[in-house]
Amino acid sequence: MTDQPRAPQPLLELLATIPAMARGRRRLVVVMGQLGDFDSLEYAQALAAALPQLAAAGMVPQAIAIGNETGAERFCAYTGLPRTALRVEAEPSLHRALGLYPGLQTPLGPWPALLLMCAGIGSPGTLAEVLRGYTGDRQAPARLEIPLFNLVGQGHQRPFELATVRLRNMVEVLGRWRTYVPSDDHLTQRGGTFLLDADDTLLYSHREVGILGFSATMGQPLAFLGPWLERSHDSTGQPLPLRD
Repeated sequence: MTDQPRAPQPLLELLATIPAMARGRRRLVVVMGQLGDFDSLEYAQALAAALPQLAAAGMVPQAIAIGNETGAERFCAYTGLPRTALRVEAEPSLHRALGLYPGLQTPLGPWPALLLMCAGIGSPGTLAEVLRGYTGDRQAPARLEIPLFNLVGQGHQRPFELATVRLRNMVEVLGRWRTYVPSDDHLTQRGGTFLLDADDTLLYSHREVGILGFSATMGQPLAFLGPWLERSHDSTGQPLPLRD
C-alpha cells in the first residue's frame, strides 16, 4: 500500500500559526484568489451551506484569500462564511509557495488578462461552466426558492438559476469593488483546495486551472468530501446533499 503524501510544507507552516488548524483533526483548507473573484464568493457560499455537516464530522474549514480586513468583514457578511474561518493576505505569497496557477499573464496587465480568461483563453473549462449556469443542470441541487424557477422544475438546478446567483454576486462585488479588491495586481490568481488528515497527510487536493473551476465537480463542488464527511439529515431522515 502506497503511503499518502504529506501536505505541502508551506501550507503546514501557515496552519501552524492558526490555533484552530492544529494537528489532531481533519482540516479543509481552501486557498482562494481575490475576495472579489467569482470563484471565491461562490465557493464560500457552498462552504457556508455545508457548515453543519462539517461540524458534525469534526472537520474544521479554513479559507485563505487575497484582500484586507475590511473586505473580509463584508465578504463574510455577504456569503455567510464565519469570520473566524477566513484569513486574508495582501499578497499571494502562499499561492506562489504552493505553485498555484497565477492565471494568464500578458504585457498589458491584469485587466486584459482577466477578460481573456473570462473568454476561455488560458482558462480551460470556463466557457462550459458559464454555459451550464444558463442551461441548468439536472445533476445539481436547486439554488433559489423563486416561484418562477419552480415553474420549470424542482429538485434540480433550473435554466438561468445559477446564472442569477452569479449575477447577484457580480452586482455585490462591482458595487463595492475596492472593498473586495484593494489592488488589481492579482486579479487572475487561481486557488486550490487541500483536505488534510489529523496527522498532516494529504487526503485530497484540487488546483484551479481557470475561472469558475474551483472544484472538479462544479455541479456539486463539495462532493469530494463524501468519503470523509458524516452527512447531516433532514427532518424525514433523508441525507442532505452537499450543496453548492
